[in-house]
Amino acid sequence: MPVAVGPYGQAQPSCFDRVKMGFMMGFAVGMAAGAMFGTFSCLRIGMRGRELMGGVGKTMMQSGGTFGTFMAIGMGIRC
Repeated sequence: MPVAVGPYGQAQPSCFDRVKMGFMMGFAVGMAAGAMFGTFSCLRIGMRGRELMGGVGKTMMQSGGTFGTFMAIGMGIRC
């Protein structure tokens, strides 16, 4: 199957590249949201110092992974 070529002679990214990019964008957005919500919730329950950093980091990774997965699925559907 021939490679699709854009209007200026550039090759279009493959489906895997699009899914990968969707995951990375979703992961970045999820990490930002996790930083905000995780900081607020950890401070609200009284965490300080190392415990606070661990709690916020865990929330950031969970939010990033979840949102990144859904964005990757969405980009996969669009291929």
